[in-house]
Amino acid sequence: MTEPEIPQKKPYPMQVEAGKEYHVCMCGKSQNQPLCDGSHAGSGLGPKIFKATEAGFVAFCGCKHSADETGKCDGTHGTLID
Repeated sequence: MTEPEIPQKKPYPMQVEAGKEYHVCMCGKSQNQPLCDGSHAGSGLGPKIFKATEAGFVAFCGCKHSADETGKCDGTHGTLID
């Protein structure tokens, strides 16, 4: 599997709507960060699915190394070396 590109080493805060499903980019190539735009094709790095149970802000992963199953930031960006 290919390593993801790192668009930024901080989360993407995003307003989400209750009941809506979001496809979170995990390849780092999307031009619509933090959401998937299909740029991962052929990379083996598909999006993670986040289903909002309530409206509010969510911090989605910006470094694309989060272990969270839904693509939310888990702080991994703080451990990455420049």
